[in-house]
Amino acid sequence: MSKTAWKAFPHPDPAYTYAGTALKKHWARLHQGDAEPWPTDSAAQAAWRAYHAGEFAQAVALGLKAGNASGTNAANKAAMIHAASVEDDQARKLALLQEVARRCEALQTSQPGNVNAWYYHGYALGRYSQGISVAKALAEGLGSKVRESLQKAIDLEPRHADAHIALGTWHAEIINKVGAVVGGLTYGAKKDAAEKHFKTALALNPESPIAMTEYANGLAMMFGKSRLKEAEQLYARAAQCTPADAMERLDVEVARAEVAG
Repeated sequence: MSKTAWKAFPHPDPAYTYAGTALKKHWARLHQGDAEPWPTDSAAQAAWRAYHAGEFAQAVALGLKAGNASGTNAANKAAMIHAASVEDDQARKLALLQEVARRCEALQTSQPGNVNAWYYHGYALGRYSQGISVAKALAEGLGSKVRESLQKAIDLEPRHADAHIALGTWHAEIINKVGAVVGGLTYGAKKDAAEKHFKTALALNPESPIAMTEYANGLAMMFGKSRLKEAEQLYARAAQCTPADAMERLDVEVARAEVAG
């Protein structure tokens, strides 16, 4: 992990602190999107508490120190959310995402049934691809790696809402970059597949602001002005969500900024 100080989570709130038994009580709601199983190990629980509170650097340190799959998953999720939504230095952002991808690959080897070893891998590589440009990522063959990992996560856990969101975004971004015809023939990207994934994610996790905002982004990328009204409605819904933790707060703030124009 980088020794440089991490930028602080910009919206600290006591509501995101799940001390003691509160973490287990709210676990199902907090992990409705990523289907992460409850960690019986107290060290991993501490890492997840730090993650939900937005203490991302601490979550990474605690998760890696825990030395088990759940701790590593907490570290990976904390690093990737920090990189995607908090870190503004591009080089550090990309380095963090690459670290997550490498740790996920190690977990995939040692625990191939760990669903989030695949989902976080696909997410991290997807965000990395956005950072270097989708066109460059496709040229480097990252597009297929992203899709394979996200599909593997869904195969392992069909109710993994966040993997459906990410795979919907995968289809939408390729279509946006190379067009529907080339996207379909060359990469297998389809508009109807993207929408199916987004709708599945919302059905599985109806209060997820990221499901709403990514669906809105996908509609804008694939259909432009013809479905702008639907996209605006999704942003408005996301802006009204009550965030359960730091990650959701970041997603809600994005939606609020979009609505404000």
